[in-house]
Amino acid sequence: MTETGPAIRVEGLRKLYGGKAAVDGLSLSVPRGCFFGFLGPNGAGKTTTIKMLMGLAPPSSGSMEMLGYTLPAGDLEIKARIGLVPDETLLFEHLTGEEFLEFTGRMYRLPRIVARERARELMALFQLDDAPRKLIGEYSKGMRKRVAMAAAMIHKPELFLLDEPFEGVDAVGARLMKDLLLEQVARGATVFLTSHVLEVVERLCERVAIIDHGKLVVEGAMSELRSGAETLEDIFVRVVGVERHSGGLEWL
Repeated sequence: MTETGPAIRVEGLRKLYGGKAAVDGLSLSVPRGCFFGFLGPNGAGKTTTIKMLMGLAPPSSGSMEMLGYTLPAGDLEIKARIGLVPDETLLFEHLTGEEFLEFTGRMYRLPRIVARERARELMALFQLDDAPRKLIGEYSKGMRKRVAMAAAMIHKPELFLLDEPFEGVDAVGARLMKDLLLEQVARGATVFLTSHVLEVVERLCERVAIIDHGKLVVEGAMSELRSGAETLEDIFVRVVGVERHSGGLEWL
């Protein structure tokens, strides 16, 4: 293991479903201490890539390395040092938010008193403490995303893997989550983010990679990818080959 290499390195990563490649020969390196955006059209392979990095889906071929550990050999060591917010926030619906956070802290081997204290502090920080006995099953989608993000932070991870973390979150909650993630990057953590909201990615991320049909089509610093006054949306549309719509339906 090395502390100086990239936070994430994948080489020739492939994932086949029924003979069809959802991810097809992906090679990518994510520097440590970077806010990294991982983008692509629907069905491009973003969530499949995240699932492989999370250890939820084994790759068909290729290699993966995170924080200097090789997957799957270093799976347990990696999981202790990363924070996860999957696209589908599968939470324990019969626990309160604070109980779930304390449970998560204990799973990361925090002492009980530390897990309980951090759970209480995170509930307040994420503005979820106004109904402390409310069960997660009664939470809105935005509240569930907030508690999932809080759970990802409770053990102060070195690397965050976030799949659409702001989906369904109101403007106040999203702003809070963005500010907290920027603080984590400022302390040296790495954030690997997928999002369909390109304006958010453009404001937050230093580097982006765009995949299409499971293949990497462009990767680099935002400043390197722009041509003139291009926005990230312009870059995205240009590299994935989407033509500007010029016509319309006669009846519409």
